[in-house]
Amino acid sequence: MANDTGDLLALARRSVEVIAEFQDVGGAYVASPTFSVYQFSWFRDGAFIADAMSRVGAADSAERFFGWCAKVLAARRHQINDLVARKGGPIHRDEFLPTRYTLAGGDTGEHWWDFQTDGYGTWMWALWQHTLRHGTSAEPYRDAVELCTRYVSAFWNLPCFDWWEEFPDCVHTSTLSSLHAGLSAAVAMGVLEPQTAATAGQGCIDIERRLLANSIVDGRLRKAESRPDIDASLIACFTPFATFEPTSPLARNTYARILTDLAPDGVHRYLDDTYFGGGRWVVLAGLVGWHEAATGHAERAMGRLRWMHAQATPDGLLPEQVHMHALHPERVDEWINKWGPVATPLLWSHAMYLTLGEALGLWDVTLAASEESS
Repeated sequence: MANDTGDLLALARRSVEVIAEFQDVGGAYVASPTFSVYQFSWFRDGAFIADAMSRVGAADSAERFFGWCAKVLAARRHQINDLVARKGGPIHRDEFLPTRYTLAGGDTGEHWWDFQTDGYGTWMWALWQHTLRHGTSAEPYRDAVELCTRYVSAFWNLPCFDWWEEFPDCVHTSTLSSLHAGLSAAVAMGVLEPQTAATAGQGCIDIERRLLANSIVDGRLRKAESRPDIDASLIACFTPFATFEPTSPLARNTYARILTDLAPDGVHRYLDDTYFGGGRWVVLAGLVGWHEAATGHAERAMGRLRWMHAQATPDGLLPEQVHMHALHPERVDEWINKWGPVATPLLWSHAMYLTLGEALGLWDVTLAASEESS
């Protein structure tokens, strides 16, 4: 485990290099270059990756991803318009926008657990944060934000797959928070048509009301409206999305349950997780640590950063998860036999390492030099 900030900083520089290396010339971030089913680009993963690169000064990398997303949305204009026009009528799940794309922005041509809406909200949130951070305009993204907002406003309330591409018949709390953050960001960017902005603003109100009515149990958030268990992704409802105040009793109770059930150092997704046995996720260690850093638990957050550092391979690559201490170790081999070893590197893991370290004040925009020299 890292003994000083120099060791931690070295992996941060390596993380910038890894992300830059595996960003396609067109702007897409591959989820994992070595894991066959992750050799595509997700709006969700990519938005968090772009946000991390933006935080450490690699603005060009972030903007190339945002631009790629804008092109993807523009290319889907007719599909989006058709779907919105059919709102309230029968639409098959396969007709909605996909979850992952080829690096060129096309359909993957493979079966996947599609219809996940959270990535579209997360993209708008990350774009807005970037414009605030660097004092840039969202004007170049006006058309894409308009399209994305109309899509999210129309379908935020439908059951869909969650962050983990599971449970498609549920309405997921973390997904609703992602969409709330995206719609709020779209309104704040000031590039929407008046009617679209009004619809988005009402959508934010309606999402909050639905969350308060259906997503709270025992004073904490629940995984989904039909699932009272805890999921580590719920921490995003407070940090970074701020759908609810990060220091509120609701946040404290949710965090306490995550800490008790899922988060010894690395963080499990949820107790019934069997994917690669339900290991401890590097991504989630960064996300929970980010909340800890934002709410006065810097020592705990630093412990998570050091744990993340300890999971790196000798050549500085971070995996998606580690399956020592898996919740269901009897299920590890079936996934290795199906898809091979755990995805390594996972660019989202590297992004969360960068974000957590930045939240702790351990590095600054000088890390961008690593991208320029790679």
